[in-house]
Amino acid sequence: MKLIKNISMPLLFILAMVNNHVNAKVTPEEAEKLGEALTFVGAEKAGNQAGTIPIYAGGLAADSNVDYTVNIYADENPLFTITAENVDKYKNNLSPGQVSLLKQYPDTYFIPVYKTHRTASQPQHVLDKAKVNAVSTVLLDGGNGLGNFDESIPFAMPKNGLEVIWNHITRFRGGNVARNFTMIPVQRNGSFTPVKKATKFSSPQYISDGYDEHKDDNILFYYTAKIISPARLSGSLLLIHETIDQIKTPRKAWTYNPGQRRIRRAPNVAYDAPNNGSDGLRTTDQVDMFAGSPGRYNWKLVGKKELYIPYNSYDLANPELKYDDMIQVNHVDQNLTRYELHRVWQVEAIIKDNTRNIYSKRVFYIDEDSWQISIADLYDDKNLLWRVSEAHQLQYAVGNTNFVSAEIYHDLVAERYLAILSNEMKDPIVFNQQSTRKNFSLSALRRSGKR
Repeated sequence: MKLIKNISMPLLFILAMVNNHVNAKVTPEEAEKLGEALTFVGAEKAGNQAGTIPIYAGGLAADSNVDYTVNIYADENPLFTITAENVDKYKNNLSPGQVSLLKQYPDTYFIPVYKTHRTASQPQHVLDKAKVNAVSTVLLDGGNGLGNFDESIPFAMPKNGLEVIWNHITRFRGGNVARNFTMIPVQRNGSFTPVKKATKFSSPQYISDGYDEHKDDNILFYYTAKIISPARLSGSLLLIHETIDQIKTPRKAWTYNPGQRRIRRAPNVAYDAPNNGSDGLRTTDQVDMFAGSPGRYNWKLVGKKELYIPYNSYDLANPELKYDDMIQVNHVDQNLTRYELHRVWQVEAIIKDNTRNIYSKRVFYIDEDSWQISIADLYDDKNLLWRVSEAHQLQYAVGNTNFVSAEIYHDLVAERYLAILSNEMKDPIVFNQQSTRKNFSLSALRRSGKR
């Protein structure tokens, strides 16, 4: 793929700094572009020269009464469809992983491309913090942590790959959120056994009993996950205190085993350890496309590109659909997907010589408006493309945040995939939950396991 030719002056400045290996902080004068030529989180407000990416006009307005499962673009039809037959015409706007999926499943896999809508938005107080962070937040410990950081986006004008990936890791996801979803590992013949989970997520700034500088020091978010079914896994619990600097204080994780009725520290819930319920199709650091410490990789900012990425994926959140209707051999029903042309940051992560991970290289394509990783291409130890991940994102007006409606993780070698869907779950996602710090304590974990 080629870098966009019609790059704005702010982006030219950023890329010039990267190419010259300059890692200076953003000056207050530079930060004045945020909210002007750039959005508060650093996206280019202008559309592209071809008119296929529109100007950013503020995104989808927040509305606490809206039903996010209703497709506001239901009347639109695809502008065109990319298939194995015409993929060469569009490959400059696709990742290698997307091209491989089209070629590997030529008879059934396709990419329907729709009109682009830049719907991503966030609360104003979060945007304001992003502008403050831009001139104050710094990378610590070789890039493994952040200093002078206050939620929101730390590097709205990123100068290197580490800063870009930290924007994804720290992006606003609704503050307090309860999310119920189903992990569906699909075998080569299309058979599957769903694993249903109930999770809660809270940034410390949104804890009901108030942010505590001592108790919440170095905490990025609190997280719990409980497996509801199948019976053999039911009752298994996970508690995570995710840290901002995982070198200073590694991620704190505990598990509860209902059979043993014991809580155990879980230091292995990190990096490339298998993600529970994924049948080996997703590692712990693949959760949310990438999560945890970036310390095992060298990060390179390649630049910006225009890519066809999953966006405004309402149909994949349709509660009237059953998993049997959606799951097919090799991939989900692509008629339910929606792709749009958006500008993305491309970042490469190469494994460091003195560390290990099952992925020797990872290439991420990150939406400029939301900082959500949209596509991830993953390579094995022979530098061969192995897996492809997609985050099908949606702007939840009810929570005033951009989040996923579905996640798909493809294994090109095994010809299996993991679909994470919520269609058959009660209350798939609930924003503005009331959570106290005690809800994310060991005593709460123990009580939850006894219920």
